[in-house]
Amino acid sequence: MKLSHLSETLIGSEIVKLGGEIREKIRQGERIYNFTIGDFDPSIFPIPKELEDAIVEAYRKHFTNYPAAEGNLDLREAIHSFMKDEEGLDYSINEILVASGGRPLIYTVFRAICDIGDKIIYAVPSWNNNHYTHFVGGEHIVIEAKAKNNFMPTASDLKPHISDAVLISLCSPQNPTGTTFRKEELEAICDMVIEENKRRADGQKKLYVMFDQMYWHLTYGEIKHYNPVSLRPEMREYTIFIDAISKVFAATGVRVGWGMGPSAVISKMKAILTHIGAWAPMAEQKAVAYYLGNREAIHKYLANFKSEIEERLRRIYNGFAGLKKEGHPVDAIAPEAAIYLTIKIDLVGKTSADGKLLATQSDVTAYMLNNAGLAVVPFYAFGAEKNSPWYRLSIGTCKKEEIDEMIGKLREALISLK
Repeated sequence: MKLSHLSETLIGSEIVKLGGEIREKIRQGERIYNFTIGDFDPSIFPIPKELEDAIVEAYRKHFTNYPAAEGNLDLREAIHSFMKDEEGLDYSINEILVASGGRPLIYTVFRAICDIGDKIIYAVPSWNNNHYTHFVGGEHIVIEAKAKNNFMPTASDLKPHISDAVLISLCSPQNPTGTTFRKEELEAICDMVIEENKRRADGQKKLYVMFDQMYWHLTYGEIKHYNPVSLRPEMREYTIFIDAISKVFAATGVRVGWGMGPSAVISKMKAILTHIGAWAPMAEQKAVAYYLGNREAIHKYLANFKSEIEERLRRIYNGFAGLKKEGHPVDAIAPEAAIYLTIKIDLVGKTSADGKLLATQSDVTAYMLNNAGLAVVPFYAFGAEKNSPWYRLSIGTCKKEEIDEMIGKLREALISLK
């Protein structure tokens, strides 16, 4: 059967494929340490009680009809107040668009800005930029970010490609790496974008930045979150923010997200979203509007939530540091933000106890799953080179009591290699 070019050429998700293998092993009774999911186990990380109660109450009050297409007024007013107070970003209600999480908003950014053949710049590893670029028929301008920069793109990486590009997709804190932009580097990118847009003639498309900051509350230690508009106010004209409650309140299934940006772009995104119908549910919008006004509850929740996440990240990081010190070919980047740890498992060329050569990174991924019960997502699932030895480890479903056990199993699997 012949279907559309889009459907025939769409690349399947490596994460979904890996997830299927993991579920089958668990079904068969195997002990699997599943660090693949960019989500939360609600029994470990429940949503805030005040938010949960507000959702239930909203349904009891029968808020079950259609919400406003752009998001309910009370929610957009609450977002305006929350973002102004917490991040210093002052966007009017007409510059805020609500949807069912970040994904529909990202899709509408690509749709509102990009035409077929337009140049779209994104770094790898990164989440889903390759698929969204494919959706709109854009020209993929792919930057391979380097470990020496914590896998964050630099201005010098981007600059050779910005001529005639229409969109740069940036994310900080970044999925999958859990790393962040340093102030000076993001300033340099902003200056480059401003300079490029001044160069462009009237009537020519501008160069926009989509800035996904879904994890911006979740930074650790001395790490600070920076955004383009706070660093360079001129960037307000060219920046579209993507944000949501999904990660900051462990509320991935509640489906409330928002975009902020120039009203001319936001209005077009709204028009596209109107036809898709990917609105956040009415009751959840009412509950989030209420909860965003309860700053004391939010700060209390975040203090505990961040502490629990950071403890897991640092304990696993220390475990990998210990394995590296023992001489094993592994490494990790110190935790900075989000719920992810970037780890390195460099075993290509090794031979397992049963004589099987680990010839590719896919072999390494399978070996770790089959012999250590360790399930992590390879960076090649996020667009990096197939031979990249780096992985995303997500702690959203991690029980603290399993960490030492997992490191021990990994040590055994590493020792058994030749």
